[in-house]
Amino acid sequence: MIALIDYRAGNLTSVRKALAAVGAEVFVPSAPADLASADGVIVPGVGHFGATRALDRAWVDAIGALLKAGRPILGICLGMQWLYEGSEEAPDLHGIGALQGSCARLIARDVKVPHVGWNSLNVSAQSSEAWIARGVPDGAHVYFTHSYAAPVTGDCVAVTRHGNSFAAMVERGPVAGVQFHPEKSGDVGLRILRNFVERAG
Repeated sequence: MIALIDYRAGNLTSVRKALAAVGAEVFVPSAPADLASADGVIVPGVGHFGATRALDRAWVDAIGALLKAGRPILGICLGMQWLYEGSEEAPDLHGIGALQGSCARLIARDVKVPHVGWNSLNVSAQSSEAWIARGVPDGAHVYFTHSYAAPVTGDCVAVTRHGNSFAAMVERGPVAGVQFHPEKSGDVGLRILRNFVERAG
């Protein structure tokens, strides 16, 4: 059973439909204690990092307990940024800190920000061994809509460039994140969601 976190920062309907398409059973927990029965957790989201304020200490502790138990978490778009220590978009807020680093605004050199539309993933041969990237080919196109992004670090599975290079897909143990929207990214997005569901068992 996959828990889909609703903190009023995303369209849960499209994510739920995509998860149903890959055969997942989904529920929306009304309180942190409900997460105890989850096999995995998805934190979606769009918009300003300030929206993550709704994920208070009780939610952080409940999600952290699942991670300690080895159950996977997937952050989508804003949800991925929340996996980090924070974002310059809302310097007073902290993320869950499951991944090191802070998110920053994309550099608008010869491109428009926000970054909206399809772009390609640079998936290295080594990164393709990551569980979240299984079956995702180098050069695959996915759908983005964001102004801030995570840095390219050792946790990066796929990189995308828009003004500057940023982490498009990350993984560290049971923690995974995608800056794009898999629920809007066709077969590639469904493959990624299926990888998560399979990891959750």
